[in-house]
Amino acid sequence: MAETTQPAAAPDKDERIREMSPLRKALIRPELGAICGTILVFMFFLGIARDSGMFAAEGIINWGTVSAQFAIIAVGACLLMIAGEFDLSVGSMIGFSGIIIALMSVQWGFPIWFSILVAFALALCIGALNGYLVIKTGLPSFIVTLAFLYILRGLTIFIAIATTRKTIIGGVRDAAEGDPIAWLFGGKVFSGLFVWLADLGLVGKFVAGPKAGQPVVEGIPMLMIWAIVLIVFGHILLTRTRFGNWVYASGGDAQAARYVGVPVNNVKILMFMFSAFCATVFATCQVMEFGSAAADRGLLKEFEAIISVVIGGALLTGGYGSVIGAALGALIFGVVQQGLFFAGVESSLFRVFLGVILLLAVILNTYIRRMITGER
Repeated sequence: MAETTQPAAAPDKDERIREMSPLRKALIRPELGAICGTILVFMFFLGIARDSGMFAAEGIINWGTVSAQFAIIAVGACLLMIAGEFDLSVGSMIGFSGIIIALMSVQWGFPIWFSILVAFALALCIGALNGYLVIKTGLPSFIVTLAFLYILRGLTIFIAIATTRKTIIGGVRDAAEGDPIAWLFGGKVFSGLFVWLADLGLVGKFVAGPKAGQPVVEGIPMLMIWAIVLIVFGHILLTRTRFGNWVYASGGDAQAARYVGVPVNNVKILMFMFSAFCATVFATCQVMEFGSAAADRGLLKEFEAIISVVIGGALLTGGYGSVIGAALGALIFGVVQQGLFFAGVESSLFRVFLGVILLLAVILNTYIRRMITGER
């Protein structure tokens, strides 16, 4: 008699694996609060500043440029905070890098491209030193970078006064004339597009002066292009690469990450260097825009970067966050700052408005995450 074979029983489902609906996955995304904040901010200013020109081409470039400034430093701060560290020297690094570029090109006669490269090299070295000191001393990065905040600011002012007897150095625009590297930070793209739009009447034109007949918007500043490039780079790095997993692991539980072979120390040092790189991108774009450098530039920018990242849903304890969220936080910054101007509201209310948004975004992110994950 032939034996009958019984179909194999299906393996029991692993109880440790819990399925999560797409809605629940969306609700625990770190950028949820920033998305809600962005929608509310745009609705608010559409209501009070719709006819002010804020949402015309000129207005969009205006607040888009300010948002891009915040976004550039927010990307560096975001990756570093996800890795579990802070960099409070960002603002001082902006002033330092700008002065180095201006001194080398205007005072000492070096080519502007060489001055920019030297500024980046020095910034990366200082970023690496910050990371090295944090790793080797075991001190909180808050303390180490706070010290460098004062060291760099004082050194910047000293260098400027010792060499020029002033804290503002002009003449950079003349030194940068025709330099392709300088154009990468201070140029404009799609100029022809805006000429065409102006001919169609979609963009305003100057009616008097030397620029009469030319479009009010000359093109998209390279500052905005840098912001987009850094946001895309940071997002891909975090979500599509092994190194991104290392960043999350280093900030979530550094010791456990070391046990599974993650080079935590190298990750943290590289993130300090990237934060310094982003600050120098900001500084270089600013120097090219104004044609000058000032020793006090970048004041409080470190806190604005951190606030953008926190609005974007990152945890101050590390291991959780999103570059897209940080970019939205920077967008909120720029829209609120310039929107109040367009609406004719007292500018001192900017920080009040920003503080309310920060508080609401953090509360919303915390509440939703606890509700979905069951955390206490």
